[in-house]
Amino acid sequence: MTEIWEIDFYSRPILDEQDKKLWEVLVCNADRTFEFAQFCAGAEANARWLQAALTEAIAVWQTQEGLGIEATPEKIRFFRRPMTAIITRACEGLGIPVQPSRRAFAVIQWLQERVEKVYPAHPGFQPLMVPPPKFEPMQPQALPDALVGDGWSFVTLSFADLGEMQEWDINFRDSIPLKLLELPPDRPIPGLVIFSRRAVPLAGWMSGLEIASIELETDPAPRLLLETGLSDRWILTPLNKPELQQEAQDFEATKKAAQNLHFLAIQSGPTDRAFAGFWLLQTLEIE
Repeated sequence: MTEIWEIDFYSRPILDEQDKKLWEVLVCNADRTFEFAQFCAGAEANARWLQAALTEAIAVWQTQEGLGIEATPEKIRFFRRPMTAIITRACEGLGIPVQPSRRAFAVIQWLQERVEKVYPAHPGFQPLMVPPPKFEPMQPQALPDALVGDGWSFVTLSFADLGEMQEWDINFRDSIPLKLLELPPDRPIPGLVIFSRRAVPLAGWMSGLEIASIELETDPAPRLLLETGLSDRWILTPLNKPELQQEAQDFEATKKAAQNLHFLAIQSGPTDRAFAGFWLLQTLEIE
C-alpha cells in the first residue's frame, strides 16, 4: 500500500504536573483517514522517543488498514526546520525516507484545529507561553535555467473542476485531498500556467522541488515567487507592468477567498489540453 505520511513533533503551549513543557507528535496521512497523536515529556523529546512513537503509529495503521507487519509509509514529510535532525534520525532508524516540505498540508491543518480546540481544554494550557520562533524567509533566488518557461498566464478553474483532476492527462502531479476543504463547487480557484516547448522535462525538474505555494511579493519590487521545500524561494517572474501587477493582486484576492487554494500547471502551449505538470497548492500559516 503506497502512502505518504505527514508529521509534526514539537513543544505545545501546555505544562505537565512538574511545570515542564509538553511535547507532542502528530502523525497523519494526506486525507487524514489515519491520525495518531501522542504527548511526550520535554526531557524525552529526542529521536529515540520519536522512533518508538512512529513504530507504534505504524502498528496502529497496519491494524486499521488490515495490512501486514511489513507495510510502512512510502515517505514521511515534515515542515519544521528546527526538527530536521531529530526527525531524520528517527525515520532513518525505521528505514523510511523523510522529506522536508511545506506540502505537509494535512498535519498543519490538524495542528491548527488542535491549537483552537484541544490545547485550550488541557488543564496545563498556558495561553501566554512564548510561541515558537519565526524564521526569516530566505532571500529569493533566480530560477535555474532548466526551470524557466517560454511564457505564463493567470487562469482559474472551479473547485468542481479540480474534483476531476485524477482523470486528466498529467505527467507529473501532486494534489491535496479536496474533501479537507469546504468550498462551494463554483468557487473560482486561481492558478498560474507556465508554457514551455520543453514542458515535460521542465515539469520533471519542478516535481523535485516540493512545491508549496505561489506568492506575490511587493517589496522591494512586485514579483511572483515560488515557495518550495522548507524555506526555499524562487523568482518566477518580475511584474514590471501595471496590468500584470493588477492581475497578480486579483490572483491573491481569489486565492484568499478560496482558503488559499491555488495551483501551478505546466503545458506546452495555450491550446494544449494535456498537462506536463499540475500541482495543487495552499498557502498556510505555520504555528
